[in-house]
Amino acid sequence: MLPVRCEQCGAGVLARKSSWAQTSVQWNAAATAACVERHAAAELSRAPLPYCTSMRESIRAAAESGVLPVLDPDAGGPR
Repeated sequence: MLPVRCEQCGAGVLARKSSWAQTSVQWNAAATAACVERHAAAELSRAPLPYCTSMRESIRAAAESGVLPVLDPDAGGPR
């Protein structure tokens, strides 16, 4: 797993791209607190949002640029 920063809020997570379709993300307390999207969802529903669209896009951009390697790049191409 490699560090990836959200281009929207700067939250840092650890991410791994097994294929273009499969991503693993480890959030820590600091990243969860910094994430605007997850924080706003938690305030509305009292439950944390399991994902963040901005982080998802940041991870995708890191994979497309080669910063975050895709371990099996032949399993479904970039979307």
